[in-house]
Amino acid sequence: MPPESDGTPAGADLHYRALERLYGSAPVNSVFASKLAIIGEGQSRLTFTVTRDVFHAAGAAHGTIYFKMLDDAAFYAANTMATDRFLLTTSFNLHFTKPVREGEVVAEGRWVSGKRRVLVAESRLVDAEGDEIGRGTGTFMRSRIALSGLPGYSA
Repeated sequence: MPPESDGTPAGADLHYRALERLYGSAPVNSVFASKLAIIGEGQSRLTFTVTRDVFHAAGAAHGTIYFKMLDDAAFYAANTMATDRFLLTTSFNLHFTKPVREGEVVAEGRWVSGKRRVLVAESRLVDAEGDEIGRGTGTFMRSRIALSGLPGYSA
């Protein structure tokens, strides 16, 4: 296939845009102010706005928010490597390094290894001040679910 102007093969770019649509179509994402960008093979960036409605009793974002952002960023970085099947998270380890309060957080995902059955990706969270607030590593397995059969993936 001829490359796009940025050097990305046209088929890969179509896959990346379809993954972004898939993210946007997931019902859970209507609850969170977030946006996914696939920035290249094995790379994703998720921007997320943390608001008071996701705080725990001590006034900072609950750990479930960290998990959601870290898992999504790593998952979509890994799924850039699998163009035929939806991946499933089989394990995820995360580390909290700083509490986050209101504001924009960026989750950066990066594929690490694997292409056939099991893929590994990592992610990190950066707050509005540029500080790392958390990081994680996930293991993802190919499912039997064809990406092409998912309504969000197929425009």
